[in-house]
Amino acid sequence: MRVNTLKDKIARKQDVFGLFVSIPHPVILEMIGHAGYDFVIIDLEHAATSMESVEELIRTAELAELTPLVRISKVERAEILKVLDCGAQGIVIPHVETLAQVKEAAHHAFYHPLGMRSLNSGRPGIFGKFPLTDYIEKANAQVMIVPMIESVKGVRQSSEILSHPQVSFVLEGAADLSQSLGVPWQTDHPDVREALKALHETAQQVGVPYAAVTRGIEDMTLWRERGVHIYVLGDDRNTAFRAYAQKRNDYGSAGGPT
Repeated sequence: MRVNTLKDKIARKQDVFGLFVSIPHPVILEMIGHAGYDFVIIDLEHAATSMESVEELIRTAELAELTPLVRISKVERAEILKVLDCGAQGIVIPHVETLAQVKEAAHHAFYHPLGMRSLNSGRPGIFGKFPLTDYIEKANAQVMIVPMIESVKGVRQSSEILSHPQVSFVLEGAADLSQSLGVPWQTDHPDVREALKALHETAQQVGVPYAAVTRGIEDMTLWRERGVHIYVLGDDRNTAFRAYAQKRNDYGSAGGPT
């Protein structure tokens, strides 16, 4: 199994940068990797991505020296098993509100004695080239579990949720959190900021790294001052759209009135 470089960088408190990937095409991963990112979160929650595409994206991520994580659509045995057997080095769990969700995910994601993941020697285990017992040990040491906290209930239960020993880091979900607080998409609303601050403080108390979804340089500066080292810089679709729009607007302005 490949070494999880993201896990190593986080342990060394090195700044790491990632993107959600919603466009299921390998060239997107190639561009992200060559642009200097550290990891990607392939999205199965908000994107129409097939499992065959997931495997191709993971293979490309490996070639581009990106750590591939997958945001599953729900905590479900078959989906977790398939994305890990495709070679994902971790799963991101959306809408976590209870410790039970993390426990169930870990049960399906880790082999004995940490869980009961179904045994298989597919591509992460190099198709049986090496003893399966060696792969089991390495997989348990490399796989990451990342809960997303994106509701008022999740924030309130965060201390218990993050107490699970297999949680690698916690990822905030300010967008859905804002809706949970009655202020949809107002991610800078004081109530949202206060909830995120509370989640970060809980993560610090239990010793779990916190990942911020940054919405501008000032936002990143704020989290860096709080000791955060993990940053998700949005997703590939929005990033591409804004770049296209900015370039079109720049050239349109340069041409003068039409």
